[in-house]
Amino acid sequence: MAQVLLFNIGADKRRRIRFLLLKLGLGCREIPPEEHARVLGQLAGKDGFAAEAPDPAETPFTGEMLVMDGLDSKQFHGLLDGLRRERCPVALKAVVTGQNCRWTAARLFRELSAEHEAMKKASAKSVHQA
Repeated sequence: MAQVLLFNIGADKRRRIRFLLLKLGLGCREIPPEEHARVLGQLAGKDGFAAEAPDPAETPFTGEMLVMDGLDSKQFHGLLDGLRRERCPVALKAVVTGQNCRWTAARLFRELSAEHEAMKKASAKSVHQA
């Protein structure tokens, strides 16, 4: 089943996102901080990941993140359009892939955060050069 994993989403925004997911026929799983050291494949319920132990070197993160798993194109675009329409911004969004399904949620958060910061700096630089 197509689903969305939610990390550190505040109560009001979480309620609105859950309602949007329900309208789109998507499952939802809220991931508590104590599970941030688990790999995405396990958090998404993928085959072959049930016995994965959490990485003891990882620590929970506090920023918001939304991870999509198994969405088709219509669901994907419907979710992104709905988040904009409902004014539910989540800066860090990703899709579970064959590459990142072995990453911990904390690692994905670090990678997305670094990419987000780089994009913000590049955008600010290009605006100031114009």
